[in-house]
Amino acid sequence: MPDGRPLPESDLRIGQATQAARLYYFQDLTMAAIGRELGVSRSTVSRLITFARASGLVEIKVSTPLGQAPRIEQAFADRYDIRAHVVPVSEIVDDLQRLDRVATFAGRLLTSYFESDMVMGVAWGTTVSAVSRKLAPKRTHNSHVVQLNGAANTRTTGVSYASDIIKNFADAYGAVAQGFPVPAFFDYPETRAHLWRERSIKRVLELQDRMHLAVFSIGVVSGAVPSHVYSAGYLERRDHAALERDGVVGDIATVFLRSDGSYDRIALNDRSSGPSLDRLKAVPRRLCIIAGESKLDALNAALKGGLITDLVIDDISAAELILRSP
Repeated sequence: MPDGRPLPESDLRIGQATQAARLYYFQDLTMAAIGRELGVSRSTVSRLITFARASGLVEIKVSTPLGQAPRIEQAFADRYDIRAHVVPVSEIVDDLQRLDRVATFAGRLLTSYFESDMVMGVAWGTTVSAVSRKLAPKRTHNSHVVQLNGAANTRTTGVSYASDIIKNFADAYGAVAQGFPVPAFFDYPETRAHLWRERSIKRVLELQDRMHLAVFSIGVVSGAVPSHVYSAGYLERRDHAALERDGVVGDIATVFLRSDGSYDRIALNDRSSGPSLDRLKAVPRRLCIIAGESKLDALNAALKGGLITDLVIDDISAAELILRSP
């Protein structure tokens, strides 16, 4: 270094890992040859390359030539005009393991989607929480991660649960985290209307309007892995009755929709803090993550409504949806 001081150990390791990765991936050198060049053992080279991948220094992408996508992924493209990523999952794994594998894939995929100078909107929930723990680190600059819907209810502020998810996303990419400290559902639509006029809240809403990427799953009442909004006291008995009357099959960011993909004149949506689904449709890339057949009716509704551009889904659920759909 110019001042004569040695590099910190972490910087030295990053430098070695970068050099090893360049020799391995760009010059096709063997680990033994790289070890000789760097003056380290073959096992050290292996650890450096593993570190380079785990820390985000190296991103691996598998490209499928146009027109040669796997059959089910191509079916989603033809039928719904979306890009689907189908995750192979053994039939012998349980629902939590299936979610873990789908979340792992989604966490790696997001690293290729999110870049510097971008805004990512994140809707909290069981699936997205799992994804937040599987993100591959990547350095970005001037980027933001914004919470899409409030998390408070009559039992809890929800701040810890939602902020942990947002923080995980922001930390993975070196982005600025922006929470949304409002209720998931207001008692009265007028309260939301008044609060939305406050400058502190308008700042968050304006950041949401600048989103390049929205990340969400779809909540449903039933399922082996319950959706958080339905299992954590956000809805009262009268709310469930109202949703049933309105023909609701699920929600995105606590905004509800029907089986035909419509979402107008659903009373509870007037009290939700989530973005209107019209606003969501304005986001250029909308990534939905699904694990399990219990969400297929709601997923089909979202696809009919044109709410998704990109989908990560396990292969069992994907095949079932294609079979169900006309």
